[in-house]
Amino acid sequence: MDAFYASVELLRYPELRGEPVVIGGGSRHKPEESVDPETGRMVRRFAKLADYVGRGVATTATYEARAFGVHSAMGLMKAARLAPQAFLLPTDFAIYGQYSRRFKNAVRAIAPQVEESGIDEIYIDLTDVGLAPGASIADEASDAARDRAARVGRAIKDAVRAETGLGCSIGVTPNKLLSKIASELDKPDGLTVLFEDEVPARVWPLPARKINGVGPKTAARLEALGIVTIGQLAQAEPAWLIERFGKSAGAWMHAAANGRDGRPVVTQSEPVSVSRETTFERDLSAERDRAELSAIFTELCSDLAGDLQRKGYVGRTIGVKVRYGNFKTLTRDRTIPEPTQDAAAIRRAAGECLKRVPLERRIRLLGVRVSGLCRCDEATPCVPVAAEPRGDATPSLFGERGPE
Repeated sequence: MDAFYASVELLRYPELRGEPVVIGGGSRHKPEESVDPETGRMVRRFAKLADYVGRGVATTATYEARAFGVHSAMGLMKAARLAPQAFLLPTDFAIYGQYSRRFKNAVRAIAPQVEESGIDEIYIDLTDVGLAPGASIADEASDAARDRAARVGRAIKDAVRAETGLGCSIGVTPNKLLSKIASELDKPDGLTVLFEDEVPARVWPLPARKINGVGPKTAARLEALGIVTIGQLAQAEPAWLIERFGKSAGAWMHAAANGRDGRPVVTQSEPVSVSRETTFERDLSAERDRAELSAIFTELCSDLAGDLQRKGYVGRTIGVKVRYGNFKTLTRDRTIPEPTQDAAAIRRAAGECLKRVPLERRIRLLGVRVSGLCRCDEATPCVPVAAEPRGDATPSLFGERGPE
């Protein structure tokens, strides 16, 4: 999906179309609405990025804001220096989830073999979609295959737009790795069909970091070795790459650069873990801000329990994540005897983990995680859902402890 969160927001606020817009503010950045007494029309006043003060980060931005250098995960204070005139909107994950389900359902009506890769991205197996009755892909000439790929791709784009009002970009190729690259070649609203024999002309000139899985550190190491493009990586000796990056990574990079990827589209997979975390707009002290931190901690555990209950999972390993003001991050885990999805049980175990984390420094981020998951109907025994802890029964885990 193209600039997914921002595009959803523009459906709600069409007057911002064509403007630089950044998504990432808190609830206080919700537009103020009033009625013009002369015209009787609704008038909205939007927050400007120039007025932002805090520790938040950009979730996404419209293409107009990206032109100023703003990108996801950028600190909003830095974004304000690059694009002070940009409008700032709060994130609204509830509505993004609704639109995510709608666009995925629209795709499944045409091509049911779908692998979810996040809220705004999917892989689709089109092997048997759009073939004439009794035909197989082995019978298709390259021109016929290209025509079928383009026809199905356009049908998917039309279905998504009809269902959501949003645009998307599609890459149709022989495998997932190339499709990821191709989907980004003609954004926004692109449709790129790419065959294996076109990899040297269309993929090799791209930077090596365009390969999904080559991160900034690996790209920097490759550049230091004189490899900047995917083509240079493809032409490197596999043994030379293995010597410098290890057997697994070196072999994978050479195969990926040559457009090879044998991964199937996986239509069902079990989650490894479920987590909730929040970054504070100012660093909090475990001593002076004990009540605020304790309330946030309880809410994170309650929200995490709700996520598990909605998805039908329980877990045995409970963990916490603490990031200090200097960006150093610590994690601690504890495995409990019985799997649970109960907010009180999660908070108790997470609190035990928190005891093992030094809390003298100011805290920037707090998170809670449950792993070792299994479906509730497969767990024996399964701890029943109980009311979340509240009131005097809630221990204060930042500073002195309250009653157990």
